Amino acid sequence: MTTTSHASAAGSLLLGGDLPIARMGFGAMKLPARDWDGPACDPVRSLAVLRRAVELGVDHIDTAWFYFHEDVSANGLIREALHPYRDGLVIATKVGPGRNPDGSWLEPAGPAELRAAVHRNLRELGVDRLDLVYLRRMPSLRSIATSFAALAELREEGLVRHLGVSNVDAAQLAEAEAIAPVTAVQNRFSVLEHSAEDAALLADCTARGIAFVPFFPLGGSGVPEDPALQRVAERHGATRAQVMVAWLLAVSPSILAIPGTSSPVHLEENIAAASLRLGAEDLAELAALAAPVRP
Repeated sequence: MTTTSHASAAGSLLLGGDLPIARMGFGAMKLPARDWDGPACDPVRSLAVLRRAVELGVDHIDTAWFYFHEDVSANGLIREALHPYRDGLVIATKVGPGRNPDGSWLEPAGPAELRAAVHRNLRELGVDRLDLVYLRRMPSLRSIATSFAALAELREEGLVRHLGVSNVDAAQLAEAEAIAPVTAVQNRFSVLEHSAEDAALLADCTARGIAFVPFFPLGGSGVPEDPALQRVAERHGATRAQVMVAWLLAVSPSILAIPGTSSPVHLEENIAAASLRLGAEDLAELAALAAPVRP
């Protein structure tokens, strides 16, 4: 299939009832480096990728202050490439995890650290209010009530427009919703990795108008060489990665896709998946691939 398209071909979603965005977005994690420990990406190329993404209709960028490698951060690249931001560009960020300057991971953030992380995102992105902030639950944290309440206070202060939760189950989503409205859920989810529980949570979000934003939409460790993926890709003249993204867009109208890359070529390939329409035969063949998400 063509490697040029427009993000709007994926359709749109009204985030939080007041932010219309294309369902094809962009994840910024890979902009500073290919992995947490490197190798570093070329920042000039990463800046070009961001600008090209917006040219191709992307109006939803997912980032976090802890996306950095050495002295290059995703937030800094976004600000350098796109600030002042055009009207309608939604930037989502996450708080909860943290990293030392040397890249080592900190303990899960408490309320004071969460507040500091929100203010850090505000400064680094150069905005007065963040469009969407996710509480990213760390595996050691079962209850998210105290942490989410800290973010709800920042929403009441006007520093955050909408709140989301990440890496949660249905009980933790309900726990957050008892404190403040939840606009989006960001969980690990792909055609190859999702369980019955994940599918049920997605169905619940779809029924209630909550955006569902899969992280690692391509699996997180490289596009797999799966025979079924390859057959579907060949039927459409597409790549396996494009099929994986198109499957996400097909499985629910509430899904927002945020494939990330620091490659201009891969960016255009990913966005072209917005135009790929999988048929019933394709979806049936792909339905048998899912394995439970790794913890």
